[in-house]
Amino acid sequence: MAGGNARYVRYIVIAFFCLVVIYFVSGTKYDPVPLNPAGAAPNPNVQTPPQQAPAEKPVGDAKKEKPVDKKPAPSVEKPDYAAMAMSPSDPGWDDLNTINKGPRMNATFVTLARNSDIWEIAKSIRQVEDRFNRRYNYDWVFINDQPFDESFKKVTTSLVSGNTYYDVIPEKHWSFPEWIDQEKAKKVREDMAQRKIIYGDSISYRHMCRFESGFFFHQEHMLKYDYYWRVEPSVDLHCDIHYDPFRFMVENKKKYSFVLSLYEYIETIPTLWDSTKKFMKNFPEHIEKDNSMKFLSDDGGETYNRCHFWSNFEVGDLNWLRSQAYTDFFNVLDKDGGFFYERWGDAPVHSIAAGLMLKKEEIHFFNDIAYFHVPFTHCPTGEQKRLDLRCHCDPKENFDWKGYSCTSKFFELNGMPKPDGWEEQAN
Repeated sequence: MAGGNARYVRYIVIAFFCLVVIYFVSGTKYDPVPLNPAGAAPNPNVQTPPQQAPAEKPVGDAKKEKPVDKKPAPSVEKPDYAAMAMSPSDPGWDDLNTINKGPRMNATFVTLARNSDIWEIAKSIRQVEDRFNRRYNYDWVFINDQPFDESFKKVTTSLVSGNTYYDVIPEKHWSFPEWIDQEKAKKVREDMAQRKIIYGDSISYRHMCRFESGFFFHQEHMLKYDYYWRVEPSVDLHCDIHYDPFRFMVENKKKYSFVLSLYEYIETIPTLWDSTKKFMKNFPEHIEKDNSMKFLSDDGGETYNRCHFWSNFEVGDLNWLRSQAYTDFFNVLDKDGGFFYERWGDAPVHSIAAGLMLKKEEIHFFNDIAYFHVPFTHCPTGEQKRLDLRCHCDPKENFDWKGYSCTSKFFELNGMPKPDGWEEQAN
């Protein structure tokens, strides 16, 4: 009897336990929801967009543009600020294939070209991309006095690793200003043609020189940037470029740079210095005390020695060109009419402005950027430098130290010793 009672008690305890379990399971508020493929429950308040096929690479103007707002350049004080490889002993010197990890400046390449220049500028782009930009992906702005055709846009967009933009020059920037005496300008062109002065009878060349002197930096897409690198059709770069010239300019507070300098044809600029002296007299506040007058004049500014930096290659500060000082200088020249009554080139205009308005240490000579534009070559001076840069130019063709070059004056002005081996290239 006692054993039977014990069994009844065990049955009652087990039954009670089962009732408790059933109560808690049936009372829970958890409703299972199937998971999505990512492993998380879908949010009913978020709409999932349909999947799209990968976008094709945009062409021409369809390429995504950067925002107009400028981003400040990274600070050099940041601990993660990557150093540039300036010599073979620096880390990263031999890496010319991967995308560079350093910061990018707010800068662009810029080219004035026509549709007919397509294959000549294609050659230049490949030079720049292969030697430098494929590792940095800087943008490129193309400018024309006529709309670019689709062929030009497709070819250039396919070659440039950064974004490409295409601007059409406003008519007011590529025409005779209202104060120009057309008959006088015509007679000048006829006279220069008889004297066989290069481009002496060309109207378009004069518009080009005036545009490059006073307007290219005001083009719509150029307004986004702080620095520019000018590239012409049919140029060659003879050596590797191991660092970012834009970043070098910014970090070293340079505002203008060159690779070639020479004397201008006196027949094309007989009164340019007269207009310059007028500017200096009327705007003395724009003249920098520690300037490069000795590069421009051999008699303290009384006359112009015709030395200028060859502007078909230049890396420069766009904000300086947009400054009040440069604007006042250009306006004086423009009103005097020498772009049409003579044949003033943008190279002496840029050079005189830089020589007078900038501190001499703000102008830089890129010895390590080898460059060719008909008919002159800049081949880096110094055998070891050429070997380090893997140059393929003939050092005997280097123009820097020959009699018609002004680069020696630049070195003397700045108290810089000439590179080893310069004597071998002097003749």
